Amino acid sequence: MLFQPFTFKNGQTAKNRFFKSAMEEQLAKHNRPTEQLVRLYDTWAKGGAGVLVTGNVMVADNGKGSINDVVLTDDRSMDTLKAWAKAGKQNDTLLIMQINHAGKQSPKVLSPTPVAPSAVALQGMDGFINPPRELAAGEIEELVGRFIETARLAEQAGFSGVQIHGAHGYLISQFLSPHHNRRNDKWGGSLENRMRFLVEIYQGIRAAVGSEFLVGLKLNSADFQKGGFDENDSIRVVQKMSELGIDFIEISGGNYESPEMLTAKESTKKREAFFLDYAEKARAVSQVPLIITGGFRSEAAMNEALQSGHLDFIGIARPFALMPDLPDKIRQGTYQTITTNRIKTGVAAVDNKIGAVLEMDWYMAQMALIGKGKQPNPNLSPWKVLLKNLWENGKAGLSTGRS
Repeated sequence: MLFQPFTFKNGQTAKNRFFKSAMEEQLAKHNRPTEQLVRLYDTWAKGGAGVLVTGNVMVADNGKGSINDVVLTDDRSMDTLKAWAKAGKQNDTLLIMQINHAGKQSPKVLSPTPVAPSAVALQGMDGFINPPRELAAGEIEELVGRFIETARLAEQAGFSGVQIHGAHGYLISQFLSPHHNRRNDKWGGSLENRMRFLVEIYQGIRAAVGSEFLVGLKLNSADFQKGGFDENDSIRVVQKMSELGIDFIEISGGNYESPEMLTAKESTKKREAFFLDYAEKARAVSQVPLIITGGFRSEAAMNEALQSGHLDFIGIARPFALMPDLPDKIRQGTYQTITTNRIKTGVAAVDNKIGAVLEMDWYMAQMALIGKGKQPNPNLSPWKVLLKNLWENGKAGLSTGRS
């Protein structure tokens, strides 16, 4: 089933079921796309995936979550954007731009006072991320427009579609969560109000782009946080977005305070598909094309998940940073199940404190190698990555890597 084509309702066809999920590349310069990004996606497109999703492209200058994010608010970088789109669409590949705003998940070096639905501070981020201020109603409307404009520019550049990032604790995810969103106006309170920001972004984009341009969503199955966005809420959002006509939904989970996307129980790891149980529940209320990302490593597990009928694509992220031609290897029968071991320095005090960030930085370093036309290096020293990050970004760099 992995190599069966899939045609979306708008007529666009993915040549197979491999969905390269978003990873933060951190290859922008002055927050604009670069030739390294073009080369990275050129490599991935030639590697056989049906769908490639970019890392976060931020819709506003005050929405950056990392130092070297791409920020797309105007057409100044249109030539490079077009080159990026052309490279990523080679070999009959669909290239989706993930669009996002970090909200309060923005380090203080970038946002002295980050913005959020409500002035609720992130726990455990003291010294890295400052408490946010609450967005005014007019600012919320303006941000809806920012998402729409970024999507319009992506279409102009030639991308196949956009993915609205509503997961991992970023701004849309913050609006969806009753823990983070404590507003008492039309943007908060009931789930209907909390999802209004997402709904208006989607409807605005849909009205601004052509019918063949894909508009999808990345959504948490849950925040895994007391009083937060839970599975029941998530299923209701899936149902609502399905009714509105969203083109696809990718499922993940967690946020900075509870990073489920970075960790999983051993039993879940063995099964590989982190969110398969949730997918079955989502399928009961929606027939929108569904992707789950997290844990897939073996060809057998990928095929088994597709055969279950609960999902339509296999979401894979980190293995693509080590094996850019993973789909082609499976198609050719030369694939050996990739292992992605924890990246550790071996010093417990370091690994316990910044292990998750170091791991993301290590994978970003692999993508940087590919972007320079080199091969990934599975033996790359974590210490080398750590020291390079500290040299270039100081302590702030330890808080700015993201998934």
